[in-house]
Amino acid sequence: MKTAIKAALSAAVLFGSAFSASAKTDITWWDFLAGGDGVRMKALIKEFNETHPDIQINATTLEWGTPFYTKVQTATAVGQQPDIMTYALSRFPLAVPQGVLRPITDDELSEAGLSADDYFESSIDAAKVDDKLYGIPFDIHSIVLYYNKDALAKAGLLGDDGKPKGLEGLENFNAALAKLKESGSEIPLSLHTDEGGSMWRVFYTLLSQQGGKFMDGDEILPGDEGLEALKAMTNWVSSGYSPELISYEASIALFTSGRAAMHINGVWEVPTMKDLAASGDLGFEWGAVQIPVLMGKPATWADSHAFAIPNSEENPVSPEKVKAVLEIIAWLNDHSLAWAEAGHIPAYKPVAQSTEFKEMEPNATYSSLADTAVFDPQSPIAGVAGPIYEATQNFIVPALNGQLDPEEALEMVRDELKNANMN
Repeated sequence: MKTAIKAALSAAVLFGSAFSASAKTDITWWDFLAGGDGVRMKALIKEFNETHPDIQINATTLEWGTPFYTKVQTATAVGQQPDIMTYALSRFPLAVPQGVLRPITDDELSEAGLSADDYFESSIDAAKVDDKLYGIPFDIHSIVLYYNKDALAKAGLLGDDGKPKGLEGLENFNAALAKLKESGSEIPLSLHTDEGGSMWRVFYTLLSQQGGKFMDGDEILPGDEGLEALKAMTNWVSSGYSPELISYEASIALFTSGRAAMHINGVWEVPTMKDLAASGDLGFEWGAVQIPVLMGKPATWADSHAFAIPNSEENPVSPEKVKAVLEIIAWLNDHSLAWAEAGHIPAYKPVAQSTEFKEMEPNATYSSLADTAVFDPQSPIAGVAGPIYEATQNFIVPALNGQLDPEEALEMVRDELKNANMN
């Protein structure tokens, strides 16, 4: 009898083990995260897998930019897509008409313990197309103004709080650049003046600060706001405040070497500054603030790393996997303070409004930009690595460096993008 009971118990244990193994949901994950972002995401995925025995994330990192989005489109067409992927919010208006993204319903969101109200309005709105939600924002990343406190103090431009003063308004900002030059700064403002993506972010910020639109229906750059924005930028170069044709890497080096007093770049370079300061290789005190209001009202270009579920008619993601994916997203949102260490602002407001984040510097100082962030125009020609970036490289960058007249450059932008918008 005891032998029979023992055999029955052993069978039950074996059956339970088999059932437990079969109950595990394997999730295929694709991202495009390199550098510090990649390291942080891998650590988060590792922690998730260790704390969730019922879900296993199998992650693959692919090449950032056009190659990533092309691979996703091809994979969804043949039913070989991942279950979850990172995706730039600015690419959603291009991806949705292509049928690449699966919408997420309010019920699915609610079942995962999430709500649209948990996110900054600017980011959750950018995740929607025709009022349907196609992804969940993980962060808000933008451009900010990095500054050398020593250089600004010498020019009388540093407040008692250690933040820049006298930079609001284009006239005051230009006067501040002149003061920096006069006080001994070799380069008042370091910009990556040969890089279209970077210059698009500055141009769109200045355009938006004027209340201007890049697109109004089918019309591209209506009004004079685009011209005023470009003239402001070309003036920084022609006046000698920012060098011509400086690459992304060189522009950072100009600031970190102490040659440039200020530098406009993405929040993603915060770890660079922190690491150099920690190792004693920076040589000065630094800070980062929201781009000053130069042309009317607070506004700063922004984008978000978002999580999305690929859409495939050939091989739709199963309801079981959708549930697991949303559980992953909810967990990552709860743990997004670790992601913020890369300079980002959490898109999930419970973390962004937490005491821990409010003590994280310089993120907390520039986090106010989340309320006035402006995402790329909702158009298939916009978005990271899209036609707008290419047009900026082809025409705005040459104008910035004195190779094209600003009016002529913007007319070329209109012509090129009008053709792209028709195709």
